[in-house]
Amino acid sequence: MSVKVLLVEDEKSIADGIIYNLKNEGLKVTHVDEGKIALDIFDEEHFDLLILDIMLPEVSGLEICQSIRKSSNVPIIMLTAKDDENDKIRGLEMGADDYITKPFSVKELISRIKAVLRRTKNSELLNGLDEDINSVKEIKIGNIAMNPLRYEARIDDEIIELRPREFELLYYLCENAGNIVSRDKLFSKVWGYSFAGNSKTLDVHIQRIRERIEVNPKSPQRLTTIRGVGYKLND
Repeated sequence: MSVKVLLVEDEKSIADGIIYNLKNEGLKVTHVDEGKIALDIFDEEHFDLLILDIMLPEVSGLEICQSIRKSSNVPIIMLTAKDDENDKIRGLEMGADDYITKPFSVKELISRIKAVLRRTKNSELLNGLDEDINSVKEIKIGNIAMNPLRYEARIDDEIIELRPREFELLYYLCENAGNIVSRDKLFSKVWGYSFAGNSKTLDVHIQRIRERIEVNPKSPQRLTTIRGVGYKLND
């Protein structure tokens, strides 16, 4: 049984990324970008989960949540670009089951979805997800330890601060330690899509990781560039 998700998000780039990755996990996704349309579709179809952006034109995610809670206990995860405690409290008070702040990683979102389904006693729907988050284990490469369940990275037992995308990037490089990983592969596996162009996005993330794991980031020894190909994490 596949999990049916209603995604209400008006930022196309964010919606496209969520849709792509959730479908890869075996979920069925219906996407709308307006609150009124979301309410109309919800009345007409059955959904197992709602993902609602708070900041929507005309009818906000909070208003949608409040309206739906009058007649349904469907699990709801709220999305927002604001890391505002008041928004979080309002969403939870209106009946949201969880809350996630942009930017977020795909693994984090999948983990939150599974947690919500478990809490709301819809665990049978978890069979619709391909990856079991509990089977993902800690990786240790030299003095680097990566714990994907906690989104925690350590060097010599000291926590290093990484943003979600940086964590996923370093985790994937650790999974492939000693091997050259192409730029295209990193975009596909970490960002969830193939990238064509001369984007500096990956370079910026790599530089930030080097600042955390290298003795001298300007002369990297652990995370090296293979010119014209990609990167390699040396074990």
